[in-house]
Amino acid sequence: MVSTDRLVAFAAMSFLLIVVPGPSVLFVIGRALAQGRRAALTTVVGNTLGAYVLVVAVAFGIGAVVERSAVVFLALKLAGAAYLIHLGVRAIRQRHALRAAFGGVAEVAHGRLRTLGEGFAVGVTNPKTIVFFAAVLPQFVDRAQGHVVAQMLLLGLVFNLIAVACDSVWGLAAAGARDWFARSPGRLAAVGGVGGLTMIGLGVTVAATGRKD
Repeated sequence: MVSTDRLVAFAAMSFLLIVVPGPSVLFVIGRALAQGRRAALTTVVGNTLGAYVLVVAVAFGIGAVVERSAVVFLALKLAGAAYLIHLGVRAIRQRHALRAAFGGVAEVAHGRLRTLGEGFAVGVTNPKTIVFFAAVLPQFVDRAQGHVVAQMLLLGLVFNLIAVACDSVWGLAAAGARDWFARSPGRLAAVGGVGGLTMIGLGVTVAATGRKD
């Protein structure tokens, strides 16, 4: 199966991606600010389920094609790296608009199932996660060990466990500090700027690393 060094490396890269506030994190924080801890945590669960659907899709479809073709792998990796850099640049340019994202969630009570479903929709359509799984996940599979699909599913599980922990922290922090965020829009802009730089760094890393065959 997956070696310890590959697992640790993948976990580290996953953490770098997950801590950057993207669509899922913004949605979780928006729910926390508008509706509190329960809605935030339910949204986290929905996001995670949606993200794992992407893992399964890559493991049984796109991932198999990428794993067999060095040309497809290179094209997808470079496209993914370029898109990550694009997201980073856009996040930096739009960092002052983050406060609007937080303020745009209506203060309406949602049923738990509906909240779960909306979180799932955000998770399964998150472009940052799609690019990461399609372009990065196959790099950490050890083809010599076989069981490529199982390795991808295991790596995807590691990603999602980290995501649950990190997104829950974001949600709980936002729910417990609504007034703190509201009083200082500049803090939100700083979060967006740092997140954009991290995304650019991740894109450069994806472009510069990977299999050579």
